[in-house]
Amino acid sequence: MKKISGNKLLVKALKEEGVEVMFGYPGACTIDISDELYKQNHTKVILPRHEQALVHAADAYARSTGKVGVCLVTSGPGATNLVTGLATANYDSVPLVCFTGQVARALIGNDAFQEVDIVGITRSITKYGVTVSRREDLGRIIKEAFYIARTGRPGPVLVDLPKDVMAELGSPEYPQTVNIRGYKPSTGVHIGQLKRAIKMLGKAKRPLLLAGGGVNISGANACFRKLAEITNVPVVTTIMGRGAIPTDHPLFIGNLGMHGSYASNMAVGECDLLFSIGTRFNDRITGKLHAFAPNAQIVHIDIDTASISRNIKVDVPIVADAKEAIEKLLEYVEPGDNAAWLERIGEWKQEHPLKMKPKYGVMQAQDIIETINEVFKEDDTIVVTDVGQHQMFTSQYLEVNEKTRMYMSGGLGTMGYGLPGAVGAQIGNPDSTVIAISGDGGMQMNIQEFATAVLEELPLILCVFNNTYLGMVRQWQKLFYGKRYSMTDLRSGAATRRGEEPPVKYTPDFVKLAESYGAKGIRVTCPEEMKPAFEEAKRNRALKVPTLIEFILDPEDQVYPMVQPGGTLEEMILDN
Repeated sequence: MKKISGNKLLVKALKEEGVEVMFGYPGACTIDISDELYKQNHTKVILPRHEQALVHAADAYARSTGKVGVCLVTSGPGATNLVTGLATANYDSVPLVCFTGQVARALIGNDAFQEVDIVGITRSITKYGVTVSRREDLGRIIKEAFYIARTGRPGPVLVDLPKDVMAELGSPEYPQTVNIRGYKPSTGVHIGQLKRAIKMLGKAKRPLLLAGGGVNISGANACFRKLAEITNVPVVTTIMGRGAIPTDHPLFIGNLGMHGSYASNMAVGECDLLFSIGTRFNDRITGKLHAFAPNAQIVHIDIDTASISRNIKVDVPIVADAKEAIEKLLEYVEPGDNAAWLERIGEWKQEHPLKMKPKYGVMQAQDIIETINEVFKEDDTIVVTDVGQHQMFTSQYLEVNEKTRMYMSGGLGTMGYGLPGAVGAQIGNPDSTVIAISGDGGMQMNIQEFATAVLEELPLILCVFNNTYLGMVRQWQKLFYGKRYSMTDLRSGAATRRGEEPPVKYTPDFVKLAESYGAKGIRVTCPEEMKPAFEEAKRNRALKVPTLIEFILDPEDQVYPMVQPGGTLEEMILDN
């Protein structure tokens, strides 16, 4: 049997694992891998302009396709530039396999050029990390990395590749099976616990279904909708769970949490059974822990044992994949009558509907999102957001259903995710309309990926909500810090004082910047220009170029409702 190098085995492994796309950036410790990738044609290599953008692109590729996202970077700074993206994927349960170059084994620990202990650095933000210390272990470790990344609660896996190990000759065999002692992902559902939960559901007078990101990750949307319809139980979602049931469904109340709808937050406070599936109960959805769902018994279904009763003590814990659990629930649940409860929820919706206070003739974020809903309602659409006020507006007003999907950095809240995320989603879904929504702050964090989008001929539609501020931080400063806008004015820098007028200038000129990359640029300043801009961007897709649309917005527009920091869900600021 002819021996081959570790570099060749890695490329063979990519083929065996069905990896169609790899996002990579070269360097000294991976140049031999790059050379082997040049000789093959089964895995397309995408060259972004920064390693952080690279891992965000792989992340959104994975979220939007259901496949494992794959990265390759060099040692040292190439590897450390992955850290933010690994943490992003870890929080949001995204399957990634990230290969990092490493100096030769004899140099490890000697402060060699571009040497870091990347496995140690990322231990707390990866599902698994390992340095390959022997050539004979390489195939097994790669096989295990893909298996670990996609099974159980999905997550990022890092495989560190010393240069001399990869140069060494060894067996050309790539394993077909995996047997990892100590790693046995949970399968099946505990029927006894499930029947306890169903009995509680049947007795509840004010039941509420809470869907988290796990419902979307497991592909349980259709069966979750069926569960809600059979039981006639209203639904609230986390931001990551939005779309678990179509947002125009009569049983859908809205998102809950810090910027959730009034009706959703009130329903959680008043329900007597909270039937939650696929959520971690983090602080952004619970508010003050002791006052969360104070009148309710809580059922919690989650794939991750560690997530159950970590933040909120639950009455019935069920460790299971969301889709498997819901499918099993459908075998036992019976039709429910919750007319009085649904009527009460309807009253809350009427008392405080989710909408911005209208300003005559002035364009607002809600108008933009609703125009997207209208213009792209017949398209297979993917919306990727950055992080900030625009993200919250999108999560409030975007219609998410069978045709429209939404992805964002939820757990970590990573600014700079939007544009590279859109790049990855478009590469993974070439026939879909991909729209990125960013602020003028977040867009500039990875704006160099315009080059990637143009060179890969990706017809992205990139929306920049430009209010000249870091809007979400400014909102907190306005409400809780006496309007001291420190370090949030993007026109004047960090030093603007009360009473000082910042210069009225926009840096950069996003339209000119887009055009400098070879993309299209449009500026929108009033409501009448919104729909024509989106329609022009839609036409530009045939040209295979990105289109950036800059929307000039009022920095005084805030995201409401807002739960006060340290407050309960009922303590909502409804308006300014």
